[in-house]
Amino acid sequence: MAHDLSVQLERDGLVRLPQILTRAQLQGMQQAFQTRLQRMSWNDVSGFERTEMYRHMVQDVLTLDQGFIDVALHPLVKQILLEYLGPQFQLVEAKGWRSIPTTKDFHGWHGDSWYDQSIATDIPREVKLAVYLTDVKTGAFCYIRGSHRKQHPRLIPGRELTSTPKEQIVEVTGPAGSAFMFDTSGIHRQSTPVLDPRQAIFLNYHDPAVPLQLEDVEYYRYHPLLLNASFLGNLTSEDQRILGFGDKRRYQHCFARRCRHPALETMNRSLMELTLRVDQALYYPRRALSKVQVALGRG
Repeated sequence: MAHDLSVQLERDGLVRLPQILTRAQLQGMQQAFQTRLQRMSWNDVSGFERTEMYRHMVQDVLTLDQGFIDVALHPLVKQILLEYLGPQFQLVEAKGWRSIPTTKDFHGWHGDSWYDQSIATDIPREVKLAVYLTDVKTGAFCYIRGSHRKQHPRLIPGRELTSTPKEQIVEVTGPAGSAFMFDTSGIHRQSTPVLDPRQAIFLNYHDPAVPLQLEDVEYYRYHPLLLNASFLGNLTSEDQRILGFGDKRRYQHCFARRCRHPALETMNRSLMELTLRVDQALYYPRRALSKVQVALGRG
């Protein structure tokens, strides 16, 4: 099966996978992912990040539930990746999104830019494994079959696709737990409208020896994976290699990400400090009042 699916991936750039998750694995992943979507990350709260209007991003999903590790290292997934990417591939990114219902066309056609195209003599291979955590009937992933490895990835204006046959455009709808793999150099997008919230994870695999584009280096996008030690008890040496154990090629010492909204950050820090000062000032009065209330209750 793995060989046949790898051949399909080679031919079309996209392949749907058979069921690779148990019901228990899917439920655990859904619950853990949903927990991170309750609040935005801030101060001592672990939650989602928001860098755009219509999607909430959950970073480092491998820390959330055993199921995310299990699907990333599923034997069928690994065998397909080995045949398609070669023996040096690693899992280099693990994140997910909740897409908010909208009729706006916010996510146009593109191939994923990630490597340094100024020095590339070929199109390096990269594959993403996608798993839907909700049923997806609208806002589905779309892919132009056979468009992979034809050109360096970039944004694709709609006018360039007017002659593309409809039967070449694959729309990947499906129930929660649906999984598929695609070559990221192929032309793809999230379709619109999005009528129901869509939750999905995307696990990214490529050879970490390939030089990155400057934008991703400065953002530290492909940082070494963050992992939860309690999920790593039964790893083989090959699993450890895929997860990048001991590989420091992408590590940046003392990295500090540039703040995109410095005024907002300053305001939030000032409000937080004010709140802590008020809490400190009211600590003893509240404590005294509590003792009085207890005493009156006993009386």
